[in-house]
Amino acid sequence: MTRVLLVGLMASGKSTLGQALAAATGWPLLDNDALLERSTGRTAVQLLAEEGIDRLRAAESDVLTLTLSMPAPLVAPVPAGVVLVPRDRARLAAGGHVVWLRTPTSMLVRRVSKKDHRPFLDGDAGAALRAMAAEREPFYAEVAHQVLDMQKLTTAQAVREVMSALSG
Repeated sequence: MTRVLLVGLMASGKSTLGQALAAATGWPLLDNDALLERSTGRTAVQLLAEEGIDRLRAAESDVLTLTLSMPAPLVAPVPAGVVLVPRDRARLAAGGHVVWLRTPTSMLVRRVSKKDHRPFLDGDAGAALRAMAAEREPFYAEVAHQVLDMQKLTTAQAVREVMSALSG
């Protein structure tokens, strides 16, 4: 039994794939946004606005700690910024089957334009997402045991890819 840990930029489909994987496996789904809000009493947007980036990163690290302390099996989308912290990258890579949902920034921009406010996307969302991708994608590649090209896969196909990797 294992933990399936989903990483990728915001709007890459971590929550959607997490729900589908949990349904397919019967494993519990840990919602990182809900865990962060429950542990801090605020959303990521509120925490960033009220206490700044360092406090948000610390809270995301705490959510990773909680996720990795839960007994397997489980499915967990992981806060997108945890890969920025070397210690968290190491814990993440050792903590389960890490799946990177690699998604082109053009697709992410379309997705975030349809959603509620997201941290870090004030102003030019495309430029912000391109900068995040440039910074984080090498780290996602470093920790990933599996990479899914989310431009080419439907959610159902992505579930089959993960299930195949877990059984092989």
